[in-house]
Amino acid sequence: MLTKMIETLKKNPRTIVFTEGTDNRILDAADKLTAEGILGVILLGKEEEVKAAAKAGNYNIEKCSIIDPEGYPEMDAMVAEMVKLRKGKMTEEQCQKALSQSNYFGTMLVKMGKADCLLGGATYSTADTVRPALQLIKTKPGNKIVSSCFILVRGDEKIAMGDCAINIDPSEDDLVEIAIESAKTAKVFGIDPKVAMLSYSTLGSGKGPSVTKVANATKKIKEAAPDLAVEGEIQFDASVSPDVAGIKCPGSPVAGQANTFIFPDINAGNIGYKIASRLGGYTAVGPVLQGLNAPINDLSRGCTAEEVYSMSIVTAALSVPEEEQQVDMVELETIVRTVVETFIAAKKLKK
Repeated sequence: MLTKMIETLKKNPRTIVFTEGTDNRILDAADKLTAEGILGVILLGKEEEVKAAAKAGNYNIEKCSIIDPEGYPEMDAMVAEMVKLRKGKMTEEQCQKALSQSNYFGTMLVKMGKADCLLGGATYSTADTVRPALQLIKTKPGNKIVSSCFILVRGDEKIAMGDCAINIDPSEDDLVEIAIESAKTAKVFGIDPKVAMLSYSTLGSGKGPSVTKVANATKKIKEAAPDLAVEGEIQFDASVSPDVAGIKCPGSPVAGQANTFIFPDINAGNIGYKIASRLGGYTAVGPVLQGLNAPINDLSRGCTAEEVYSMSIVTAALSVPEEEQQVDMVELETIVRTVVETFIAAKKLKK
């Protein structure tokens, strides 16, 4: 089952940095990833502590690199580069202090080309993953924000939901970015995106600032990405039920068959994906962070080793250039299918 995945990633060798090198879940995943030849792995932490943790858990990390920020030989160059990146917002002393923390240090390894992607957050908050990424990796050209997308899986069915984890009250322009980036993420996971810009109103049936925001954002999306199938503002029932769609927005190419859902704010998004997960029987993969110059992804503090392993593969796949993804799309979809199956298996084990 893993053959195609391994072949694809071997064609595009990638190195991932884990910011929590002594965590048993990270060590378990690192052992498996390197044993299977899928990824190069950098573990951050004091070498003796990382090795002791690996020995205690019987994890083989011989193929992993271990880097201790305190003894890093290129620290002076890293500090100097970070001072430049911060453009007067942090002093040399402040940068030195920040780089003693694994989240900042790991992010700078990606920025300086020592690693292709980063996965963190097994023991710290999403904000502690996103903050250094915003300050150092920064957003891609044309993007102004970082957003997130969850892929929800139930059997052969896959849907995308954004933004459920990062932007609290996105503006019209923020929603445009979130929708376009979520559609791109959906494609990586084998979803042909049909985007519903969700609201408590369908095409003017309700009034209010939130309705206006979503309606205006939808117009801007159609201008910015004319080939993207999008409808809004639209209520959830009209977005998924053909019968309701026929009444509320007949003739829409998206209504009644949407598979990529964009929420008006984080309250709706976070509640929505958790309802789908807990009551709808979907398995949530993510959050996948979007809009950055390099893949930086966040783990749940309640994650399992299998989820770390799976999210590592997702992160590595996203670091493959888009043109190479298109060339190997069939193989990439095989990767994603395997990742999703691993997530579902991990969820069943937790239960």
